[in-house]
Amino acid sequence: MVESILLSGVAIGCIYALIAITYNVMFSASRVFSFTAGTLGMLGGVLGSLFIGQMELPVALGLPLVLVAGAVLGIVTEIVAVRPVLKSLDQHLYVLSTLALALMVQQFTAIEWGTEARPFPRLLDIPRSAFDQQVWLPMLACVAVIAGLELLYRHTLIGRAFLAIAEDPYAARALGLPERSLRMTSYVLAGVIGALAGFAGGEMLLAFFGNAPMLTFYGFVPVALGGMGNNRGALAAGLLLGLFQQAANFLVGGIFASVAVFTAFIIVLLARPEGLAGATIQRPV
Repeated sequence: MVESILLSGVAIGCIYALIAITYNVMFSASRVFSFTAGTLGMLGGVLGSLFIGQMELPVALGLPLVLVAGAVLGIVTEIVAVRPVLKSLDQHLYVLSTLALALMVQQFTAIEWGTEARPFPRLLDIPRSAFDQQVWLPMLACVAVIAGLELLYRHTLIGRAFLAIAEDPYAARALGLPERSLRMTSYVLAGVIGALAGFAGGEMLLAFFGNAPMLTFYGFVPVALGGMGNNRGALAAGLLLGLFQQAANFLVGGIFASVAVFTAFIIVLLARPEGLAGATIQRPV
């Protein structure tokens, strides 16, 4: 039982961490907190089931198609829900614009796909075991994304440009960095990461339109606990969240597990508003 809680907790924690990283990648280049991150995860599972389960495409073709769909939604998010808001003085309106887009995609998915959860196909034809592919695939995806982002940010010019925009967008613009192109690229990257999260966790979460709000909220928790823009903090907080949630499911179950998660979340934020891994805010005196 303990082994099952640990494995499932780490696996679901990796999915939450990937959604949190999706939030961070979009936020870093635009300073906009887009609520389409959970919708990207939901589409990864639904489209994966559609392409591989129903259309019987090979995984080598189905996965790239899912990632391309995530990238397209990232582009649509930037053009439709983010770019117009950045031109306004009331930039907090992104809360409404991105949430509205996420709800539209979710409802369209419910109409076309149905409101019932459907099984996600087995990606690899291997025997089931305690350490099954539904457990290690999210872990593998999380490791690949973290390693890929580290290489991107540290060893490429575009990665350093992302860091410059995230650190000081005004200075980056003054230096002539193409802010709009970088922002668009970041949303494409975020779309790929979010879709990969839903695809890798498809066997655990199933192909279900209702995963969108669940991933939106549970993906936000590691962002808040790990510190805004901190991918390493999001990974650590996501793993802690997954383990805590699975333990709460075992101990109290049902709706009470969600109550326990958000109660702990509120307590931690009251004690440390900047998050567990966030920098302490200096108060001028």
